[in-house]
Amino acid sequence: MNPYITLAKLMLPEEISESFDLVKVEEKKEGSEKLLHLYLDEFEIPPDHRTDLRPNGFYPEALMSDFPVRGREVVLHVRRRRWLDQNRESVSTDWRLICKGTRYSKEFAAFLKEFVG
Repeated sequence: MNPYITLAKLMLPEEISESFDLVKVEEKKEGSEKLLHLYLDEFEIPPDHRTDLRPNGFYPEALMSDFPVRGREVVLHVRRRRWLDQNRESVSTDWRLICKGTRYSKEFAAFLKEFVG
């Protein structure tokens, strides 16, 4: 495995690194801001390991902010898999990755809440 991808995965929230594949890392500059974009795709494991589902692409990408790294704001681009059952109903794993009412990872939101109050 690419050592840079391994290092980047160590910086991710545990729930994400255990269930999503880091597929791309980009550094971008927007004005005076430096941003680190991490692109993640959910592993191809059916919800609840069901055998009656077939893969059907991804839901639209969700964006969330995580802890800054070396002066760079971190943006996670998360793609969850979509599955179809025999009735062609869409099924997915129910992830609660983003803190309710924010666009922050749960860990980052908890840190900010404690730090800011």
